[in-house]
Amino acid sequence: MMNHTLKNQCKVISGTIITGKWHNKKYTIIKELGFGANGVVYLAKHNNTPVALKMSENGMSITSEVNVLKSFAKVQGTPTLGPSLLDVDDWQSKGPVISFYVMDYIQGPDLLSFLQQKGKSWMPILILQLLNDLDKLHENGWVFGDLKPENLIVTGPPPKIRCIDVGGTTIKGRAIKEFTEFYDRGYWGLGSRKAEPSYDLFAVAMIMINSAYPKRFKKTLGGLGQLKEAIRQKNDLHSFEKVILKALQGHYATARQMRAEMLGQFNDHTAAKQPQKTHSPIAAGKQNKGLKQPQSSTPLTRQHYRKAKKKKGWKEFFLISFILCTLYGFYIFMKLL
Repeated sequence: MMNHTLKNQCKVISGTIITGKWHNKKYTIIKELGFGANGVVYLAKHNNTPVALKMSENGMSITSEVNVLKSFAKVQGTPTLGPSLLDVDDWQSKGPVISFYVMDYIQGPDLLSFLQQKGKSWMPILILQLLNDLDKLHENGWVFGDLKPENLIVTGPPPKIRCIDVGGTTIKGRAIKEFTEFYDRGYWGLGSRKAEPSYDLFAVAMIMINSAYPKRFKKTLGGLGQLKEAIRQKNDLHSFEKVILKALQGHYATARQMRAEMLGQFNDHTAAKQPQKTHSPIAAGKQNKGLKQPQSSTPLTRQHYRKAKKKKGWKEFFLISFILCTLYGFYIFMKLL
């Protein structure tokens, strides 16, 4: 939690105008969006455009977060990594100088709220997006650290996952700056709090578990045993159990590896859900209704046999074509993510 003295210094009411000391830009505060260990975030307006403004008395913390956002901007083609940095300045209030920075305001529900509204079938698609973004973040030398559903906003359409609140983002190799216990491998006794890709991937696995347990659950026995049991009790997680368990145990060196394996399991799961040829006697009776059936005492002629075989071949052809078209459409969709 945030130091209350610090929050009081950064506490401003709706309608307050924040004027930058150096750039002289004016921001009108609308409401508080949240606060954490390193500052308070407000919804504000600048030239009638909504923005997110974070202020803190801790100038070093602001500088660190600004460097993270600048690093995000260097990663080409990945606007989903985090908010865009718009301004950095100081505000000379009646008290001490307060540093602040301004980001674009990302609107949308958090990840769990989106899944509750649109359905849990979106979970693997959004997690695949997240893993793609994390891979680029890790390649750029950073670990997100405090990765949790509250820090993941879904925008769109089309739905896109965006990372917010970069206060916990840490340079690789250092100690994690901020964490939330449920998503922290140290809390579960499954690893250190060293900033490395596997730390974030553990959190991704816990987010997947969290999607099946929206209210989370308390640590009892702890360790892998409790988490394994939680996975097995939810049908929604069975298709990705192998991926989740490997991430919990730190078996993935990169987000790319986890994404590739999860994508393979997702494709298998999707293919398994395609309609299969029915062998129900009732369905078979409906399909053959109206057709002249040979007498049971009369053996099939060669002509009957050829017609039946030809008909069966066409059915199999259309079924296979349907499955292939569906999988190809999904492949194109994933390429566009």
